[in-house]
Amino acid sequence: MSSDDPRLAPYNFELPEGAIARFPPTKRDGGRLLSSEGGRWCDRQVTDLVDAFEPGEVLVVNNTRVLSARLYGHRSTGGSVEVLLLGGSGEQVFAMVRPGRRLKEGETIELLDREGGPSEHSVVLGPAESDGRVLVRCSTMAMTIMDACGVVPLPPYLERPATDADAERYQTVFADQPGAIAAPTASLHLSEAVVAGLREKGVLVETVTLHVGPGTFRNLRPEDLDRGRLHTEQFEVSHHTAGVINEARRVGARVTAVGTTVTRALESASDDDGQVRPGRGETDLFIQPGFQFQVVDRLMTNFHLPKSSLLMLVCAFGGREHVFAGYTSAIELGFRFYSYGDAMLLEPAGESR
Repeated sequence: MSSDDPRLAPYNFELPEGAIARFPPTKRDGGRLLSSEGGRWCDRQVTDLVDAFEPGEVLVVNNTRVLSARLYGHRSTGGSVEVLLLGGSGEQVFAMVRPGRRLKEGETIELLDREGGPSEHSVVLGPAESDGRVLVRCSTMAMTIMDACGVVPLPPYLERPATDADAERYQTVFADQPGAIAAPTASLHLSEAVVAGLREKGVLVETVTLHVGPGTFRNLRPEDLDRGRLHTEQFEVSHHTAGVINEARRVGARVTAVGTTVTRALESASDDDGQVRPGRGETDLFIQPGFQFQVVDRLMTNFHLPKSSLLMLVCAFGGREHVFAGYTSAIELGFRFYSYGDAMLLEPAGESR
């Protein structure tokens, strides 16, 4: 049982096929923003974001950089193979491979370059783990292979290969810490011009790092719901960012998280008093309705897939009824959904009524 688990039924919705954004907007900050304002949903633009802040407030973004982790190659028999490297910089790293059932331990996959021609690189398939990951031995360092042959791993629901434009647009303007295999999509909306406008107004724009892992691509499993925990992802909060957030909380200035990844990082790094602790760590935090938020006062996020942990987090923050009313409005108003889609700016549940 996966997404058919009846516990996920409250987080299901029907989305018209045409509502999925297959490509990013022409301009990075050209998306629409559905803004929750005193319990009402208002149709805004991302460029209006600066008007939603007061001087001294904090906006926190994720500075992870998406690896060029998707590789294409072929077997000795000529069959096509797709390899998704799951981070790591050495010669042995974990990967997801397709078509997994047909491949055998010990097989060599000859990799193609970005133009689809032969390359000097290859991987040898090792043993498979119970979760589907395969340990692969690379012909050289994994980072070298990704630099030579890899493309950014667009989500499967886009149903298209990555283009040269995606190499830029599937990265945020803050991306300087390599390690993710999916983008922190809410931050994709923020252009240098929008960030400059926020800073000019006196908004403190700070960064954390959370490397989005392979779990973001799969459906929730019954064991996730049973345990109340998710896949593990690495995060880091600097001393500077922690200090800025803790001071903002001390003086009553709002902290706005850009994306579910930032929310998970900050809430994972906080203590029971809402103080953010600096440092590196791993989080498997599964934020569901009933969760008590300690740090985040407001959330900017994209529109997420039904029955996903991301949608459950958003409902935990803004209240399921209010969030689903927003999703209904977004569909009626023609908003674009998912990674390259539009965004919402969400108040916490207690302020959405």
